[in-house]
Amino acid sequence: MAASLMRFVRGGLGRSYNIARSSCVLQQQSRLQSTTTETSPTVRPKDAVTHNQLTAFGEYASEMMPKYIQQVQVTCYNELEVMIHPDGVVPVLTFLRDHTNAQFRNMIDLTAVDIPTRQNRFEIVYNLLSLRYNSRIRIKTYTDELTPVDSAVSVHMAANWYEREVWDMFGVFFANHPDLRRILTDYGFEGHPFRKDFPLSGYVEVRYDDEVKRVVAEPVELSQEFRKFDLNTPWEVFPAHREPKDAPPKLEAGEAPEKK
Repeated sequence: MAASLMRFVRGGLGRSYNIARSSCVLQQQSRLQSTTTETSPTVRPKDAVTHNQLTAFGEYASEMMPKYIQQVQVTCYNELEVMIHPDGVVPVLTFLRDHTNAQFRNMIDLTAVDIPTRQNRFEIVYNLLSLRYNSRIRIKTYTDELTPVDSAVSVHMAANWYEREVWDMFGVFFANHPDLRRILTDYGFEGHPFRKDFPLSGYVEVRYDDEVKRVVAEPVELSQEFRKFDLNTPWEVFPAHREPKDAPPKLEAGEAPEKK
């Protein structure tokens, strides 16, 4: 009885060991196949049906609001962009939120782009999402340093902090905003860091002063000058360690100096 029990146990252990070994072999084979197969980048496929639907909706929206919508285009694989006049921010966003065929009720993002070469250097971008139709749309308008843009807080409450960020970073003023204050920089900060003409080092630096026991702001003083690169040499070396041009050539071990 005991011998038969031992044979049964050994047979069960042998079978479980064989199953585990075969599973390990299959996992190794699958890993080798996954590493040997070529991977292709994830690219959004072209969809002619979706492209035609977005084009038709853009044309419909431009026909409904020709006073504000200046241009409609489908870019970057089925992304609808609508360029509008600055006066049409609130009417166009309200139309896209409340219309039955749109229902863009979620504001995903609001940002700006600074292009100093343009007359209206700032481009305001609104990214909207329609959960009902699982669709996105991008609204673009423009302004300069002095002309304000109507706030979109009355249409989308999410625009509150977004507009404060754009005001803080770019200096675009939003009219009728309930609380337009800086949101990222410190109190008393001067300038707008995301403008292309804002220096990389800034204007002031902040540090804690042990004598006055508080944080003080001082003008920026660069303690180290920029290095000057020598275009005649393939690699840059520090100027203090450069050899003069009239220095004698280095000699290898056991090599005698060349006689003139």
